[in-house]
Amino acid sequence: MQLTSDSLRNGAPIDREFAAGDARGFAPDRNPHLAWSGVPEGTRSFALVCVDPDVPTVPETVGRTDMTIPRDQPRCDFVHWVMVGIPAEVRELAAGSCSDGFVARGKATPQGPAGSRQGLNDFTGWFAGNPDMSGQYLGYDGPYPPFNDERVHRYFFRVFALDVARLVLPEPFTAADMHRAMQGHILAEAALHGTYTLNPAL
Repeated sequence: MQLTSDSLRNGAPIDREFAAGDARGFAPDRNPHLAWSGVPEGTRSFALVCVDPDVPTVPETVGRTDMTIPRDQPRCDFVHWVMVGIPAEVRELAAGSCSDGFVARGKATPQGPAGSRQGLNDFTGWFAGNPDMSGQYLGYDGPYPPFNDERVHRYFFRVFALDVARLVLPEPFTAADMHRAMQGHILAEAALHGTYTLNPAL
């Protein structure tokens, strides 16, 4: 299976159109175009996820003007998008069709293909405790890495072909829930990635 995009070039910088934030604040936050081909026989649905594996693990170092986040600081995953139940006949998602703007407190009912379900992204945890921003962030919210990070962040988009039409998941669900439910049901997968940084020195 192959994953391609009119919005992203594999391994290249992501345009601010598809980011949640830039140097001025919030950005357009449109989901990128994604298209997949070479789908295996027996596919009954698709799932997708977008993950940044380069997120700092020491929150106190984020967004500070008196220091940079060391490149070698241990990193963790940050989920930007998770969707399941994409019908087997769907082969692409148009740019901006699932997200077209950042919504404080999260998108309550993000758009998507008929029958699909979108899970919580990790802005849910990031903004927890912030009285102006806390909420359930469902669907796609794009890159917004710390401006003081010495590392360029990578964003991996993965699409999975599944042999089931519907995964058994809680509501709301997370990417971890999706990965557990997909075990034994993945027929094929495909990926591409882009990069993004707000550090003017990189």
